[in-house]
Amino acid sequence: MQQLAAAVLAPLGYELLEVQVQNPGKRPTVVVRIDRQDEQPVSIEDLAKASKVVGAEYDRTDPIQGEYRLELESPGAKRPLLRLRHFERMMGLKARVRGDGHSFTGPIVALGDDTVTFETTEGNVTLKIGQFQANLAEFPPEHR
Repeated sequence: MQQLAAAVLAPLGYELLEVQVQNPGKRPTVVVRIDRQDEQPVSIEDLAKASKVVGAEYDRTDPIQGEYRLELESPGAKRPLLRLRHFERMMGLKARVRGDGHSFTGPIVALGDDTVTFETTEGNVTLKIGQFQANLAEFPPEHR
């Protein structure tokens, strides 16, 4: 489902952040979270356009049997941080980090070629991007 959505969103200038299937045993809801490649805020018009193309692609390929509800969302307050540029944009803000033997919330303090360093109560922790999950834990006062 990720690849299907990413393939139709990228030509329109959108970045796919994640696809989640909620309530898989009942009437599922497919939640597709997007961002704009130009890093401008996601508008209602963006969500409508993206919903139309993702919905058409899912209808064409039928990745989920039966009925489901499709929801498109902007990154929001709990924005997933997946790539180096995501961490660059949110430098100094707190992130909630899980994986690679860690679970903490702390500010992003430094970046390497493929690493991120977070400040924790037990000192700085540097992790390799792709080996942990991170979500923004505080909303910036202005769009980044």
